[in-house]
Amino acid sequence: MKKILVIEDDSEMRRNIVIVLRLEQYQPIAAENGRVGVELAKREKPDLILCDVMMPELDGYGVLKALHEDTDTALTPFIFLTAKGEKDDLRSGMNLGADDYLTKPVAQADLLKAIEVRLRRSEQQNVQWEFKPDFSSHEPLVKFGLTPRAAEVLLWVAQGKANADIGTILGMSESTVKKHMVEIFEKLGVENRSAAGLRALEVIGARKANP
Repeated sequence: MKKILVIEDDSEMRRNIVIVLRLEQYQPIAAENGRVGVELAKREKPDLILCDVMMPELDGYGVLKALHEDTDTALTPFIFLTAKGEKDDLRSGMNLGADDYLTKPVAQADLLKAIEVRLRRSEQQNVQWEFKPDFSSHEPLVKFGLTPRAAEVLLWVAQGKANADIGTILGMSESTVKKHMVEIFEKLGVENRSAAGLRALEVIGARKANP
């Protein structure tokens, strides 16, 4: 049974999410603020974290930063729950290293789908990679002959982001992202984004696990 930590200061929303998760056979753990959430994450080692952005004592960005500084929690899939939805806020969260974001109020189907996708991707990465690649900079990807902007796009492709998400994160239109993808395919000599992502992972330091 997968363990999911819910960090949400709104008691009603926190309770509703916990109920939904329990009905779906997950093991939910609840925290009423960011400080408690960090403590629970380090103690309980959840398989995934759902975290509100605006909270007392420690906001969602502070939670994410604290967890990324701890090797035991740095790789835990992390989904932001935000009531804002403005692009600048979403971009900030994704650039800090969040795996996904959901805008509140969250539809039950969207919540469960996001959780399923991130858990599955985490399991695949655990099988394929011994260490998580360093996604802190796009500069190593410029060696492919890419422009810095195209290298930024490739960095997010390697993290599994769709064109629409990349556009939001980088503040560009989806059509501009597609143009950069054409450049990426040409420079890397690949035909699809999966192959491009794998080439990027080879460069930014991921090592294959032993079979």
